[in-house]
Amino acid sequence: MPDMQPPAGFTLLNRYRVFGGWQQFFSHSSTNTHCDMRFGLYLPPQAEAGRVPLLIYLAGLTCTEETFAIKAGAQRIAAELGLAVLTPDTSPRVRLPGDDESWDFGLAAGFYLDATEAPWSTHYRMYSYVASELPYALARSFPVDTARMGIFGHSMGGHGALTIGLKHPERFRTLSAFAPISAPMQCPWGQKALPRYLGENRDAWRRYDATELVATVRNAAQRAPLLVDQGLDDEFLAKQLMPEKLEAACRAVGYPLTLRQHAGYGHGYWFVSTFVEDHLRHHARGLSAAA
Repeated sequence: MPDMQPPAGFTLLNRYRVFGGWQQFFSHSSTNTHCDMRFGLYLPPQAEAGRVPLLIYLAGLTCTEETFAIKAGAQRIAAELGLAVLTPDTSPRVRLPGDDESWDFGLAAGFYLDATEAPWSTHYRMYSYVASELPYALARSFPVDTARMGIFGHSMGGHGALTIGLKHPERFRTLSAFAPISAPMQCPWGQKALPRYLGENRDAWRRYDATELVATVRNAAQRAPLLVDQGLDDEFLAKQLMPEKLEAACRAVGYPLTLRQHAGYGHGYWFVSTFVEDHLRHHARGLSAAA
């Protein structure tokens, strides 16, 4: 896209030349969320010669489509490896009653699920938006290859990446997470969000809980090796994140997990930026890009 004219259906908001590629931010109208959505897209230099693998990053509570692109420092390695990096927003930005009463529910807290309860069910359909709509809409207009696609994320976004990746191993060939909400059915964040978005049927909650989903990927060939990094000084570790429950669930069914725990590291982007290169190389190997 050397002339920088956005394809039909996308509005270019900003663009920046970075390590020979382009970091861009767009808005578009979503058929799943029934509103305008924003996303970031980093296209490495290799995208000027042909399609490149697509890596989706899902951000956490309070974040936007800009957070990872600005704070993680990923573009240098993505340019080296020839990876496109897509960063969706963390929720629809329509205004609904009570959507800004707390920082961990509603705006910027969509939990990457398809809500079934009013008033959230009309717009809060981030699962379908990320898993089905957005990457394939991009592939029709941008040089990204959805046959070589991976997903990762941080905190709430780590939860989203795990649940989406585990439910669609045929689409997402690589999977990783930073400090994910591993067992939302068992932690306060999840116990607040899941009933409000999905109602009181706990079977519906299980469809968005990584510790429940690892057992559903029965085809060994589709079990993408999972890399999880966790800071041991993370203030949310014991009460909200519970990586030990994900580790136990993976061990019980033989799902390949590498859980790395790091003394002194907290929950924020100082932690993410420290280990982001490892995650990009993990995905590049699985997506057959240069590593």
